Amino acid sequence: MRLRNNRIALEERANSVGKVCRWIGAVLLALFPIGCEPALAQDEEGAPAPGATEPASPAPGATDPAANPHAGGLFERDVLTGDWGGERSALEAMGVQFGANLIAEVLSNPTGGVQTGAILEDRLELFLNLDLDKFAGWSGATFHVNAYQIGGTGLSRGDLGNNLLTVSNIEALPTTRLFDLWLQQQFANGAVSVRVGQLAADDEFFISQYAANFINSTFGWPAITMIDLPSGGPSYPLSTPGVRVSAAPTENLTFLGGVFNGNPAGPGVGDPQKRDPNGTNFELNDGVFVIGELAYAVNPGKDDKGLPATYKLGGWYNSNTFPDLRFDTMGVSLASPASNGIPANHSGNFGFYGVMDQMLWRDADNSNHGVAAFLRISGAPGDRNLVSFYVDGGINYLAPFQGRDNDVLGLAVAYAGVSSAASALNRDANFFSGVGRPVQNYEMAFELTYKAQIAPWWVLQPDFQFILHPAGNVSNPTDPTGVRPIPNAAVLGLRTTIAF
Repeated sequence: MRLRNNRIALEERANSVGKVCRWIGAVLLALFPIGCEPALAQDEEGAPAPGATEPASPAPGATDPAANPHAGGLFERDVLTGDWGGERSALEAMGVQFGANLIAEVLSNPTGGVQTGAILEDRLELFLNLDLDKFAGWSGATFHVNAYQIGGTGLSRGDLGNNLLTVSNIEALPTTRLFDLWLQQQFANGAVSVRVGQLAADDEFFISQYAANFINSTFGWPAITMIDLPSGGPSYPLSTPGVRVSAAPTENLTFLGGVFNGNPAGPGVGDPQKRDPNGTNFELNDGVFVIGELAYAVNPGKDDKGLPATYKLGGWYNSNTFPDLRFDTMGVSLASPASNGIPANHSGNFGFYGVMDQMLWRDADNSNHGVAAFLRISGAPGDRNLVSFYVDGGINYLAPFQGRDNDVLGLAVAYAGVSSAASALNRDANFFSGVGRPVQNYEMAFELTYKAQIAPWWVLQPDFQFILHPAGNVSNPTDPTGVRPIPNAAVLGLRTTIAF
């Protein structure tokens, strides 16, 4: 009898493991299509890589059998497809979590830009998380992989003339793209963790909790790093091999440090997304990008009586060579007829930044109802960077209407200051040519947005943006004289986000 019971138990365990393996196999086949050629809708060369990431996919965790978030009616459960007859919860109890998220939006610029127009774009994300303690008995280890199916044509890339503050954080060339692929190990009861693999710095570094509510990409990975770093740095839509270390010696203090490959798409000319069309180049020999951040949290506990806040100080360094934006190797302006046309080189690049997330007011009777603000400031050397000063900030009104505890009304502004070297080169060109073309100085973005939580798995977000000095005040390519800048642009949008 004992042998029979053991055999039955082994068969049941084998069936469970087999079921998990079939699920994993299906997900991996979806994440890693073989021989897939991207359908690139744009052919512009030299365009900067747009975008910034949405918040990272959910981390793996246990499902509480007494309160299954996947169960319930259509407008009660946390995912559209529910619990799959209990299979989803059973898999998560074994340490396996996977799913899909869809972001789709329509954006238009009825006024301004290079031309007026409207676009549709979308991004489908598939992700898999493995809690390796539950799944394989590997204590403190986690595996994560996600990939995107990106469609549509970006408004910034087209109608706004590649403006600096990309209007959507999902804008990218259409393709099927691997993004994150990493293994994480925790130590000291979770106070220390090490993550290794294909990583994106904008998953964790230089981010603001309250800025994440906005659609413009600069409120994710700020424009100063997206524009100044090779291929936009390790950020959406390009991740790169790296190592990240996190240490939290106290509840209030956290150190975050990372070392990444220095150029996610590798060296070359043209659009970085075309140099690494599917996210599978796994570049390793392109210098290094190092970033570190120290965060201090005030009243981080759920039961703390004071208002919560987080303050961060960070800096980064890239070891690659960066061309001077004004002078050639002889010290002559690149706009001068006497120039040899070869920019002087600078060894390395660096920048510093600060982030503040602050709850300003919270309803004593409803913790979801309150007002929160954010502020981020950053700087980088002006001789080798197009953007040398950056600041953004905003305010969120949480749960603005009674009975709408998960809605957010937000207003934010971002400023990207063009470096003095780039502006001086424009003035030099005007002097030598005798033509008064626009001089680059700055770009600003204003955004007003409302996130409406229709269901736990469904968000609708109407959005309005105003872009001042698109591309930093450059000549409108449709103007044959070259003296008129790209007009300021108003952008209207509607986004829907669905968790499957």
